[in-house]
Amino acid sequence: MNIPLHISKEISLTEQQVLAAIGLLQEGATIPFIARYRKERTNGLDEEQLRTIDEKLNYLTILEERKEAVLKSIDEQGKLTEQLKHKIINSVKLQEVEDLYLPFRPKRKTRATIAKAKGLEPLALFIIENPDFVGDFEKVLMKYVDKEKEIYTVEDALQGAKDIIAEMISDDADVRKIVREYLLHNSTIHSQKTSAKKVSRAANVKDVYEVYHDFKIEIKKIKPYQILALNRGEREKFLKISLGFEKDGLLLSIKKQFFNMKDSFFNDLLSNVVDDSFTRLIFPSIEREVRNHLTETADIHAIDVFASNLRQLLLQPPISGKIIMGIDPGFFSGSKVAVIDSTGKYLEGKTIYPHPPQSDITNAEKILLELIKKHSVNVIAIGNGTASRETESLVAEIIKENSLGCHYIIVNESGASVYSASPVAKEEFPELEASQRGNISIARRLLDPLAELVKIDPKSIGVGLYQHDVDQKYLSKKLDDVVESCVNYVGVDVNTASASLLTYVSGMNKRIAKNFIKYKESRGSFKSRKEFLEVTGVGDKLFEQCAGFLKITKGENPLDNTFIHPESYGAVEQLLKHCNIPLYEVNKSGEPVSLFVNQKGLSETAKMIGIGEPTLTDIIVNLRKPGRDPREEMPRPILRSDVLTMEDLRIGMSLKGTVRNVVDFGAFVDIGVKQDGLLHISQIADRFIKNPLEVLSVGDIINVKITSIDTEKGRIGLSMKN
Repeated sequence: MNIPLHISKEISLTEQQVLAAIGLLQEGATIPFIARYRKERTNGLDEEQLRTIDEKLNYLTILEERKEAVLKSIDEQGKLTEQLKHKIINSVKLQEVEDLYLPFRPKRKTRATIAKAKGLEPLALFIIENPDFVGDFEKVLMKYVDKEKEIYTVEDALQGAKDIIAEMISDDADVRKIVREYLLHNSTIHSQKTSAKKVSRAANVKDVYEVYHDFKIEIKKIKPYQILALNRGEREKFLKISLGFEKDGLLLSIKKQFFNMKDSFFNDLLSNVVDDSFTRLIFPSIEREVRNHLTETADIHAIDVFASNLRQLLLQPPISGKIIMGIDPGFFSGSKVAVIDSTGKYLEGKTIYPHPPQSDITNAEKILLELIKKHSVNVIAIGNGTASRETESLVAEIIKENSLGCHYIIVNESGASVYSASPVAKEEFPELEASQRGNISIARRLLDPLAELVKIDPKSIGVGLYQHDVDQKYLSKKLDDVVESCVNYVGVDVNTASASLLTYVSGMNKRIAKNFIKYKESRGSFKSRKEFLEVTGVGDKLFEQCAGFLKITKGENPLDNTFIHPESYGAVEQLLKHCNIPLYEVNKSGEPVSLFVNQKGLSETAKMIGIGEPTLTDIIVNLRKPGRDPREEMPRPILRSDVLTMEDLRIGMSLKGTVRNVVDFGAFVDIGVKQDGLLHISQIADRFIKNPLEVLSVGDIINVKITSIDTEKGRIGLSMKN
């Protein structure tokens, strides 16, 4: 197989683009590096296209290796025909190769292998090859009766032959394809509540599957979240899942395919064999395949939604230059309070007990007010977990009663407890107990969400559904790809970055990241990107991959605070020289350079300074806004100073809200009360939308109208229509 050509056709790219991407990947280049700095070679492929190429390359490489192994195995058995070889070589899916290999795969003991060992294979072939048989079939069967082989009667002989034929049908690749395609497109999914006896094994788990107690849906119409819910219900013994289909028509299709005839002397016998083969051998196997296919499809969809939400969360704009107080709310163990400065440095922490059972509101108010005034706190970040809204009410009251100029915001605290007990947290705050670290994380998530959230396993950040039900290996890879993409998209200030953040920079790993930290601790801040080569483990290749993403804000060369790669510095200096701009004034060069290039022409300028047009375009963008943080373009979070309750809400009321999570059926929106409201997919737009992600992203600030309120269940319905 010509892998680059196959990939190019599958994803509608030129073969040259795919070849270039594969070449760069095999040279050890990272996807963020290729996307940003090798646009000339790939003709502008973006990260998503590059990751698709990488995934398909891995799959097709495994496919080719499997083909080789299968061909070798069949050839060693002396059964490899030219026709079979051609089919295997031209297969484009692993499933096709496995289906073709099935008849030749070494088998454990089966009814068919036992019958073959008794010498009944010739009888099976006689039945298949003689549809026009005329005569006494019982005489034929009598030839195979052999007490020494434990074939005592003609019925024993016939049953053995039928078992062999049943397995031959089951092993036929075309038959399996027919059954698989039929079930994937024409069956229905049924779910039923299991018996009380079976449920008892999971009695400690609340039954949340009432909607699926008697559920039926066409397989083509089932939604990914329904598949994952059914799988979980089945796993927890609440549900029994089955496939419904029209069996008689399917059996007829199998019979026509395998026997390739309309009629036979053995017609009734063969019909029974087909039924047995399907029921006993084919269906259980293909049903597992179909269920696995549905699960895999649902996993990919759920993980893609999770990844999209994670990306938006990581790219939330930082609230920089502020003194922030972080509060990790709680009842019995109290609420943990921490104050950080504008660089994220921990200043002071306390524990307050304003909520039951202690209810020490007076002392809690006193401590909070003292900390706010002592450190001139600008913003208070409140975790959205237990006692969150009670803490919000307390903070709003303090702000109002004391006419304070600060504001507060509810922050997603998912993963804060995971961070607080992690080795990273212990290394950062060895003198603090684990319970006193989560509040610092909550505050820092507001200061710089990306820098803080990279310290936490992405699965623990809580912006998806069913993240514990999907393929964990694929989930981890996908989320790591998102974090890597975000870190390199934003860039990293090498002199303030943590080891956790540096780990995700293009070409870096944990060991190299720690070496960067050690270098800073022993030699002081980096003054130039050239210094990176002095870090242990950094050679020319690693420098090439990481240098453009590591920024130095007050270094010797102002270009070090841009995404312009050091390999292009010579070209930039030539460009500045043509514009009569000294290097030290590069921060003011954006407009003059743009004017020069417009007059000279992009193509002519690129040739003049010896670079490609895409690279020149990127250089111009960076000279216009050196040191730019792309997150600045994202919507700013809503800061509040007062509080709403469910009782304050009225149907028809319009509010601003922050999208906290996007799922298949809609989005959850924080409108400033204890419970996030549900914006159902049908209420997102006046037009039909297939997926909420077409319109919404985590962190979006949107206008919503309240359509329903259920105070007892804590449910709020929202709409964006009109």
